Formats: sequence, C-alpha cells, structure tokens
Amino acid sequence: MYRTILIPLDGSKRAEAILDHVENLGKIHDAKVILLKVEEEILYLDRDEVIDMDKYQEDLQKRKKLSGAYLETLQARLREKDIQAQTRLVYGPVVKAILATAAETGADLIALASHGIGGSTRASYGSVAAGVLQGADIPILLIRSDNDQ
Repeated sequence: MYRTILIPLDGSKRAEAILDHVENLGKIHDAKVILLKVEEEILYLDRDEVIDMDKYQEDLQKRKKLSGAYLETLQARLREKDIQAQTRLVYGPVVKAILATAAETGADLIALASHGIGGSTRASYGSVAAGVLQGADIPILLIRSDNDQ
C-alpha cells in the first residue's frame, strides 16, 4: 500500500515519536523511508543592518553538518531494522519544503508527530502539522507527541 514514506523531523525527541510507528509500517509494506530535515534560512543582521556573510556561512555549515549527522544516525537505526532509508536536508519554509519533497520523491504517505521542537502541547497539533494537513494531497499519519518524548 505505501511504497515511500516521508518523515519530516526537526531534531527533537517529540518529533521522533513517529519513528516507532513508521518502523512497523515500513516493514509491513516493505516501504522506502525518507527522513527529511528542513532548515529555515536565518539572516544575521547587526545594528547597521548589514549581514555578516562570513558568520552566516560559518553558522550555515555548522547547522548543515549537525543536521546531516542527525539524519545519518536515524538512517542507521532504520537500516539496522532492515528498512530502506534515505535522508534529505533541504532549506526554506518548513511546510512548503515538506510538501515539495513529498511531491519530488513520490511519497504516498507523510508521517509526522503532532508537535516538534517549538510546539505547545496546549494545542491539538502544531503549526507545521496544521500546514501539512491543509496542504497535502496524500495520506498523512499524525501521532500525538508529548513533552516527555
């Protein structure tokens, strides 16, 4: 039923709560799993509103390296369980990047946690989950994640 499952992650344990569910689906359907991390562009402005490009590039490279290592760790976890796993690191607005990656990869399921790194558990689901729910034209698996996870 599912051949390609896209899993958007943000580096938080709360977002990783989806992984146990996807591991089971991946095995049952012999599906390929794509682990996605979206980095939003951050501009650094000093008092005179001039971007320090050296600092920007340095921070961007650090974030890229950390995100790549994070995704590789999760990829290894899935591969140890005989699940085909790929990683993707993209830049831009989070919801748009998730939907674009789903389309580009031919994903037939987006699996994500209700809350990530910045989400408040007072809401049923966070702004990223809401945006994906509204914009996706493929099935979505949304699981509730708590602060404890």
